[in-house]
Amino acid sequence: MTAQPAALVGHLQSPKVPVIIGAALFMELLDSTAVMTALPSMAADFGEPGLRMNLVVSLYMLALALCVPLSGWAAERFRPRQVMLLAMGLFTVASLACALAESLWQLCLGRMLQGAAGALMTPVGQVIILRWSSREQLLQAMSWLALPALVGPLLGPLLGGLLVTALSWHWIFLINLPICLLGCVLILKHVPDFPPRAVPPLDGRGLLLSGGALALLVLGLESLGLGQLPRMWALALIGGGVACALGYLLHAQRHPNPLVDLSLLRLRSFGVTQAGGGLFRLGSAAQPFLLVLLLQNCLGMSPMAAGWLVVSGGVGAMLMKLLAVPLVRRYGYRQVLSCNAVLSGAGIALCAWFDRDTAIWLMALVLFVAGLVRSLQFSTLGAASYQDVPGERSAAATSLASMSGQLTMAMSVSLAGLMLGVLAGVDGRTETSVADVTTVMLVCAGLCGVSGMVFRRLAN
Repeated sequence: MTAQPAALVGHLQSPKVPVIIGAALFMELLDSTAVMTALPSMAADFGEPGLRMNLVVSLYMLALALCVPLSGWAAERFRPRQVMLLAMGLFTVASLACALAESLWQLCLGRMLQGAAGALMTPVGQVIILRWSSREQLLQAMSWLALPALVGPLLGPLLGGLLVTALSWHWIFLINLPICLLGCVLILKHVPDFPPRAVPPLDGRGLLLSGGALALLVLGLESLGLGQLPRMWALALIGGGVACALGYLLHAQRHPNPLVDLSLLRLRSFGVTQAGGGLFRLGSAAQPFLLVLLLQNCLGMSPMAAGWLVVSGGVGAMLMKLLAVPLVRRYGYRQVLSCNAVLSGAGIALCAWFDRDTAIWLMALVLFVAGLVRSLQFSTLGAASYQDVPGERSAAATSLASMSGQLTMAMSVSLAGLMLGVLAGVDGRTETSVADVTTVMLVCAGLCGVSGMVFRRLAN
């Protein structure tokens, strides 16, 4: 890590900076998941078929994928606090545009603007934390940044359901306006204004190849999983993404300063955590989607009842913030990540056995414990990733980590949807059964367990 400015040394114990940045990331993740519950209402207002509303999600992910590679370079080329404020301001304008949209395409344009802003928030927030925090404080700081990724997808559907039921879908976007403005004030007041660093010119060809690879892979996998396009078209998108990725690999080997620095993967801690974390996200990121599908479609719960039940996992995630640092200090990164990956897989496997006879209190208890262990995993993973990353390469590392996270999370949901479709198709069914969801959940649990073997390669 870089040396801390003298004015900040006395404030390293304060959680204000990571809490403020974590709250900004939470808002973005909450909004992106709350939109899912409002799609039927939007379709009715716009007079569009429900299937076309997938564009609201797909184009958001497209903009996110295209802009993520740029975020690390921008965080170093300009002052990271200024980039964070720009992202917040852009998200505010985009939210207002979405709320005022009078057609599907107007809404899609607003969502693409939201995606571009969201792509900047997470990597730039991580750069600020890496430059603000000492190595000893890094785990505690990163645990606050892991919380949005855990709680946002759990609370988003509940918030979306409440707003759509009580008011209208427009309020999913309007509620962002005061939150964004308050966030900008808090960032100006409490977040340090680090100077820019000298960086090489923007690698334009690398941006096109890496952004194209991410965009084509994300859209192809989503289309394949949700059946938005004919299978051949979806496979063609995935093939194009793979071709762009291979093209970027060749380009990065020849370019002296590639946009996405893949040589970072040679650093032991960073390389191992990216490999193990990728497997873990493949197994765990689809859990909110699978859980809502199981509770509502298969077990017949109402959206509100299922939403309240899923919130118990978010409560467990928040409580783990009190225990993460002592556990890692006692047992070390390797022990915590490898053992907790197995426990996280066990939590998903237990959820797979929920049925109509399972008591509500028992479901809530399982989800609470599962939230605890997942929170510990992501909090620890965030800090372990940067243990051997030099301070001057922190922006490149956060950009690469964000790209990896975006791709594996998209793959997780898409592959889960694809497996569900295949299992239903084998029996000639059009609807998903409890057995289908159970099978996919058990596969996801196995991936989490396998990631524990990868984490064993970490130095303790």
